[in-house]
Amino acid sequence: MNRDYPLEKVRNFGIIAHIDAGKTTTSERILYYTGSSHKIGEVHEGEATTDWMEQEKERGITITAAAITCFWVPTYEKGDASKKHRFNIIDTPGHVDFTVEVERSLKVLDGGVVVFDGVAGVEPQSETVWRQADKYHVPRICFINKLDRTGGSFEKSYKSILDRLTKNAVRMQIPIGEEDKFEAVIDLLKMKAYYFEGDMGSTIREEEIPSTHIEDAKKFRAELVEKIVAEDDTLMSDYLDGKEIAVADLKRVLRKATIGERIVPVFTGSALKNKGVQLVLDGVIDYLPSPLDIPPVKGADPKTGEPMERKASDSEPFAALAFKLQSDPYVGQLTYFRVYSGTIESGSYIYNATTGEKERLGRIVRMHANQREEVKKVFAGEIAAAVGLKNTKTSHTLCDEEKPILLDKIIFAEPVISLRIEPKTKADQEKMGFALKRLSDEDPTFKVKSDTETGETLIMGMGELHLEIMVDRMKREFSVESNVGKPQVAYKETIISEAEAEHKYIKQSGGKGQYGHVKIKIKPLPKLDPDAKVSKNTKRSEGFEFINSIKGGVIPIEFIPAVEKGVREGMERGILAGYKVVDISCELLFGSYHDVDSSEIAYKIAASQAFQDAAKRAKPVILEPIMKVEVVTPEKFMGDITGHLSSKRAQIEGMEERGMNKAIKAKVPLSEMFGYVTTLRSMSEGRASSTMEFDHYDIVPPNVAQEIIEARK
Repeated sequence: MNRDYPLEKVRNFGIIAHIDAGKTTTSERILYYTGSSHKIGEVHEGEATTDWMEQEKERGITITAAAITCFWVPTYEKGDASKKHRFNIIDTPGHVDFTVEVERSLKVLDGGVVVFDGVAGVEPQSETVWRQADKYHVPRICFINKLDRTGGSFEKSYKSILDRLTKNAVRMQIPIGEEDKFEAVIDLLKMKAYYFEGDMGSTIREEEIPSTHIEDAKKFRAELVEKIVAEDDTLMSDYLDGKEIAVADLKRVLRKATIGERIVPVFTGSALKNKGVQLVLDGVIDYLPSPLDIPPVKGADPKTGEPMERKASDSEPFAALAFKLQSDPYVGQLTYFRVYSGTIESGSYIYNATTGEKERLGRIVRMHANQREEVKKVFAGEIAAAVGLKNTKTSHTLCDEEKPILLDKIIFAEPVISLRIEPKTKADQEKMGFALKRLSDEDPTFKVKSDTETGETLIMGMGELHLEIMVDRMKREFSVESNVGKPQVAYKETIISEAEAEHKYIKQSGGKGQYGHVKIKIKPLPKLDPDAKVSKNTKRSEGFEFINSIKGGVIPIEFIPAVEKGVREGMERGILAGYKVVDISCELLFGSYHDVDSSEIAYKIAASQAFQDAAKRAKPVILEPIMKVEVVTPEKFMGDITGHLSSKRAQIEGMEERGMNKAIKAKVPLSEMFGYVTTLRSMSEGRASSTMEFDHYDIVPPNVAQEIIEARK
């Protein structure tokens, strides 16, 4: 069985943006124009194809990344079927609480279409998804959407991309008219105007550029051409000689520069008003990479750790990454995977290099949101979902057992908020454990923990909405009714100075005793590079370093791991208020052992106690999550809102114009932000809105720390 489409005609890309920029509306237009859907479902009517979960329909937001497979012939090929390309698209959420979906999608995609609200331009979550795309080196094109709205401005939005995201952005198009006068787009490479008419804008009419816009078009085309020819010595030479450069040559060099992340093409239009989306799809084909255009995927030999790589080819050994689990009411658990090399058929056995186990791959399906198309075989460069994998989790590597490879894992953010949860009835109790396990398998940023002291169950996530959705899903998908407590902040603890401690654990009870003796020194881990592109405290959260400085075997080598384990257990217990301790460097300085009585458990207890003793003298402090908050409000409420934020220990970082409104940016402790949306609504007659995302952990002021400690007693 051969592949339907050659690899150079495959595009794996994601649609990413801030909440409400119009990603899902854009996806709906793509489905319609590519013929995958015969009716456009609108988000505001709860009928979008990719927003298929009940919670998504009710709230009008995207919660889970939806995969779509569709096909597109570029508009300039006039329907030539031989030029058809396969698109594997993932429509991702914009709400920060579901950032895990963007993270895992970008890990496996080759390109991205970043959608911007033409009124607001770059928004907080636009910056977050842009940084995520930078991290995974995902080439992207931009689509400035919603130009038909009051306050829509292409130039203002374009400038915000240059100022806040990248200087490499360049206009591919400019609009004819804006707000209610927006009627067409001008293609600066071809120097033509395009009007979208007929049923849902399906008929594209090419015209000469109106005289009112010709001067602007010439000026911006010159900028575009200069930026492109700077990427190619031959074109630059022709350009300087005054020669006219062919559009095909400009497109060829622009494609190479876009894939190399040196240029970001910017398109424009209005998805809701059916203008411009088809030309963005042409841009995906022209400028975003096929699996052949990206570097081979990197990994390591599972046994030796030697670096390895796999090229995007059907003839290479099979290698794929499982990037998402999803419960399906009809077929059970679906495991989404991206095939980097080789092929796999349904019914065959695959090797999980992460666990070292083999599993039978029952069926393979291609997803169209929540609709499934069964396929017998998938090839390199494709995205599909497996039915029947029981032990494969997010980030596991699936590969050929004869030639195994372990691909790089996806790193997920740590939860910042928790809730106590209990089942309502005995019947719910039995089902709740299963439901929570399934949900935490699906979403690595959703964690479940038992409080050993109280026996209560804690669920942890990225925000109030995240946990609310999870409790709602438990009720709807698993029929589990539960009572939940108030949201709690996921505080952490650390130290800010050095300290040493020594502890001997000796126990004699007749027969063999216990003996463990260690001396350790602990100190804070150094901060990260202050020039890193993240907030300087971002990595205050998970660090731990263990150094063994013992010479001459005063503690036998087999007991050293037990010492490290004891320190880690001491860190889990906390120092001041029972929160996990992070960002510690621990050095094992000295110790002793007994020929008969020494044991792993003795060293573990000794190390744990030594850590607790040292930590109490190392100036322990509590850390709290600090959130990046942006409030968009009419000007008349601005004074009240900034005053209210200041009362919440906020650092106001700046204000800017946002269409007819003002945007206030601040860093605020998460503990001060519970219920803020309701307060904001009443302060602004319902006209202000806010967004919030995790920024970094920082030290809690002493008076607040004392309150936290008292509350934990």
